[in-house]
Amino acid sequence: MSKANKLDWKKYESITKYIYETLGKQSGVTIKGCGSTCIVKGKSGVSHQIDVLTAHSDGIHTYETAIECKYWKDKVNKDIVMKVSSIIEDADISKGVIVTKSGFTKDGLEYAKFKNIGLVELRESTDKDHESTPKEIEIATLQINLNITATRPKLLQINLGNNRNLDVQDEFDLFNYFILLRDGKRIPFYDYVTDFRLDLAGQKKMDIEITKSYKLPESHLFRRGIPESIPFDEVTITGKLTQNDYNKDLEFTLVEKVWLLMKSIFEERTFSLSENGLIIEHKKI
Repeated sequence: MSKANKLDWKKYESITKYIYETLGKQSGVTIKGCGSTCIVKGKSGVSHQIDVLTAHSDGIHTYETAIECKYWKDKVNKDIVMKVSSIIEDADISKGVIVTKSGFTKDGLEYAKFKNIGLVELRESTDKDHESTPKEIEIATLQINLNITATRPKLLQINLGNNRNLDVQDEFDLFNYFILLRDGKRIPFYDYVTDFRLDLAGQKKMDIEITKSYKLPESHLFRRGIPESIPFDEVTITGKLTQNDYNKDLEFTLVEKVWLLMKSIFEERTFSLSENGLIIEHKKI
């Protein structure tokens, strides 16, 4: 690890902000504040300092997440979880997340799960990690010429009735949504997106808008990690087939060393951060 990358609590907060800002950019997550100047006032009239405060909108509601950073040698226990839980409740913040380098005690894990507080372990990579995560990510210099015509279904609008559009910056964010039907059955929202895209691909007509509606009376749309739902009776998806021509010379040179590892405990997602800021998700096979 280079001398410039030695961690302290202040840099730890800054790196946490960078990771959440980078990972969330494609799905519309923004950083509202960080550090000592990030202060929110609760319903109690008491002000609270938030290490990193993010915001995300689904086009109808805006949801905030308060991220607490603990650059401690000891594991985070239930007392810290209780503190974060009380702050987000008082400040009417949708979600709380605790990031630490040393893990969590058993009571901290249990209470966080009960209170729906996200737990993240962000720490420096060690030799013991090399079995599950490569210590070096190397891509040799590569020169290629792309001359490709690609046809793909493009989503233009998702409407839930009453002029309520689901504003999603990145289609991958749709995987975070699910529908609770009237009979209590839970369906991934992306199932309907997939059905629509298959219909759209079968049209074989370029740049012509196609609309399809799915009647789902007395249903509710949920987003993972958000307790509130959106009631609706019908979802209407609009899209079209598009064709892109690529003709471009590209060159890549990359040699990166893993510096930090980040593991989201309950979501079971693992990321590595290189010394130069490259973030890679390590998916289970």
